[in-house]
Parts: sequence; C-alpha cells; structure tokens
Amino acid sequence: MRLEEVKWGEYKLGDLFEIKGNPQLNKDSFSFNENGEYAYFTRTVFNNGIAGYVDYLDEKHKIKGNCLAVGMLGMKFFYMQNDFYAGQFTKRAIPKLFSLSPRLAAYFCSLLNKNEQVFKNVLVRDFERVFNKTKIQLPTKNGEIDFDFMESFIAELEAERIAELEDYLLATGLNDFELTEEEERVLRSFNEVEWKEYQMKYLFERIKTKKLPYKAKELPKEPTGKYILPCLTSSFMNQGLNYFAPKENATILENVISIPSNSDVYRAYFQSREFTVLSDAYAIKWIYDDRELSKNQYLFTVPCINEVTDLPKYSYKNKLGGWNVVRNKFISLPIKNNKPDYEFMETLISAIQKLVIKDVVLYANRKIDETKSVVNNSME
Repeated sequence: MRLEEVKWGEYKLGDLFEIKGNPQLNKDSFSFNENGEYAYFTRTVFNNGIAGYVDYLDEKHKIKGNCLAVGMLGMKFFYMQNDFYAGQFTKRAIPKLFSLSPRLAAYFCSLLNKNEQVFKNVLVRDFERVFNKTKIQLPTKNGEIDFDFMESFIAELEAERIAELEDYLLATGLNDFELTEEEERVLRSFNEVEWKEYQMKYLFERIKTKKLPYKAKELPKEPTGKYILPCLTSSFMNQGLNYFAPKENATILENVISIPSNSDVYRAYFQSREFTVLSDAYAIKWIYDDRELSKNQYLFTVPCINEVTDLPKYSYKNKLGGWNVVRNKFISLPIKNNKPDYEFMETLISAIQKLVIKDVVLYANRKIDETKSVVNNSME
C-alpha cells in the first residue's frame, strides 16, 4: 500500500500505553561488566539510554523487557527488548492492547519522540498526565490500527538504509573483509612490537586558523544555505562538529586531528572531511620526518593520544588546557629502526577495519534477506 492511500486515526497515548515507574537501582551498589547479561537503563539519551551492562542482581529490581523506557531528563523513548535494570528517574511505557515487536517499537518511538520537547516542558510529576492526553496519528484498516502496515513500513525503511550501506561499503572497498597475509602477520606479532615514547611537540604542530566572527549559538546545527562548513567546538558529541558556518574567510581543514581545549572530555578525533575551528578547540597535523600521514596512520595515532589526554583526572574543574599543555605529553608509538613504524600502523588499522566491517557486511546481508521477506509477505 502506498503512503498516500493510508487512512489515519487519532489516538490518545493513555489509551495505548500504561506508564509505570521502574524499580530504581543506584549504580553505586553494583559493578558494570562489559560482558554483563542485563542492560542498565538511565536518564542518558546516548547509547539507547544504556549506561552499561551488569550481571544478574536480583528479581526485585529486574524489569521485564519488550517495553519502551524513558529517562525523566532527556525524555527520549527507547525500546528495551530484553529484561533490564534501571536507575533513578526512569519510567516505562507498556502497551495495553497489543504486543511490541522491534519494528513496531521503532515506529512508536519515532512518534513519541516527536513530543520530546513537550514532555521536557512539564514537571516530572505531571509527565504521566500529559503523556496520557497526548494524541498521535496511526494508520488504520477497517477502523482498527493497522499494525501490519507499521511493520512493513519500518521494514521498507530498513531495506532502503541497508541498500545505502551496501552501496557505501562497495564504493569504499570496505565490503572486502578478507585479511591479507601481511595483515594476519601483523595481528599475530602485535605483542612482539617494539614501542618508543615521543613527546607530542616533536610529532605534531598546531595549525593556525583564522578567528571567525561567530558564536556557536548564532550558527545553525544543520547545513543550510551558505552555512555548510562544519565547525569544531569543545563538545565531544559528534566529534565536536555540531554547528555550520560559511566557507568564506574560514580556514578549511581536512585529514588532521582535532582536540578540545575547554571541555570535560579531552578526546582527540581524526577529521577526514572539511571543517573549520570555531572556539575552545584546535587541530594538529603530523610533522615528524616531514611526512604526510595516511588516513589509517592518523587513525592509529588517535588512541595513542587519547591514552594521555582522555583521562578521569582531567575534568571541567581540572582542565587539561590547550596545545601548550598537550605538546609536552608523551605518547607511545611502534618503531622500526628506531623510527615510527608507519607500515605497521597502516597495516594494523587496515586489519582492524576488516575485522569490524566483517560483522557489518554479514549483518547487512542478513537484514536484506529478512526485510525482503517481510515486505513481500505484506504485499501478498
């Protein structure tokens, strides 16, 4: 069925979902485990609201999955497919007349999150009342909610995105995940590599940039009109690139490393696309050996830098500072003949990319087969 042929009905959220509070578990009472079975849901809007994973704790606080969870700070809904634990000030929305599937959950999350700002504007104690009276539009068939259409609609969107992913992997050559003999050798010999410490100022230099006459709050967060050049700020979200400025009179940078100078997270990033520096951040480039690093070699140096800059001891009250501080830090690099081993850096990153992308390629192939099946069934 084409979208323009769909009939729609208006429904109150309170008729569709029941809001329940979550048994709240203080994170100081347990330890996170990266291999833990249960997600720990909190008020964060990052990583689907999941702050980490834990082992089984108790039945008293465990929450049954297949529901929508929301934190009372960000007011963003996420699908919790499996049983989980939750922190303070979180709630969940449980369907009254139907059961969720991953695709139905995606459909409803998109509708609920359109009301994110509405929910943010009310007191926490009024959230349930406002939620219950909020109305949404749903597809209908014969006077009933058309859940089949919602399933197939999300399946078609998935198919489109997966097709785009396939095209990207093909265009970039990332669809090839077979390791070469050299890549396998580098992975096997990693523990035998010799390392050496280098002071940052002998490896990199700060790039001089023009000061732009803009403040972040004056700039759009999406490219529009002449505002198309990403701007680097002190934020660690989206690699610090959260605003857009005109290219005119800007210092345009590309294929260099960015570092914030006024943040509570001092994390370096490799910036492969054009950008400029706005404020409270800067960019550095490789100068050792008068060599121009490849993308993979730059990617290798980033975690080496973050080993000494992205540390808990650096906080907003105890700032790392700018390049005048970072330049004196020491980082470790692999060496060969007492010089940075550029070939090792290149090959290791290539091997890691293939190991990671292998799962992505196999996932894409599997999802294509699944979505084709759903879409075909919905058309029968």
